[in-house]
Amino acid sequence: MKEEERTEPPLVGDDRELLTKFLDFHRDTLEWKCSGLTPEQLRERAVPPSSMSLLGIVRHLADVERGWFRRGVNGEDLAGIYWTEADPDGDFDNVDNATRADVDDAFATWRTEVQRAREITAAKSLDDTFVRRGKEFSLRWVLVHLVEEYARHNGHADLLRERLDGETGE
Repeated sequence: MKEEERTEPPLVGDDRELLTKFLDFHRDTLEWKCSGLTPEQLRERAVPPSSMSLLGIVRHLADVERGWFRRGVNGEDLAGIYWTEADPDGDFDNVDNATRADVDDAFATWRTEVQRAREITAAKSLDDTFVRRGKEFSLRWVLVHLVEEYARHNGHADLLRERLDGETGE
């Protein structure tokens, strides 16, 4: 993906349009930050002792999308994709031997979870709620939280990408 292909959020719009377009902008930014890199580059760690890598971020955000939209908002009974109770950081930790096929699978999984999240969002009211960990959340809160989550990880991705090959950008 090229920078100019990213979703541009509107300057004016209702809550749903602004939240979903900003989230799509950040999703596109992550894909842009990872584009054109080899599996070795995508799995390279940031700075010890951190286990963060671009591939780990993609895997983590696939699980975040699944957790908040499918398990939370939609109430689906699903396990994590890359983590378990016994391996809670598996999304970041288990990338050392990732091949091109593993990378392609991780991106396909992330894109599937993003698409499913869009479908769930389109079918619900922003004020629809669900209970998670004993607390009530609205879809509106989830969208705001995901914009924040992606923005934070895109900052990490920007630093990782610059360290790998000098590429920078918004």
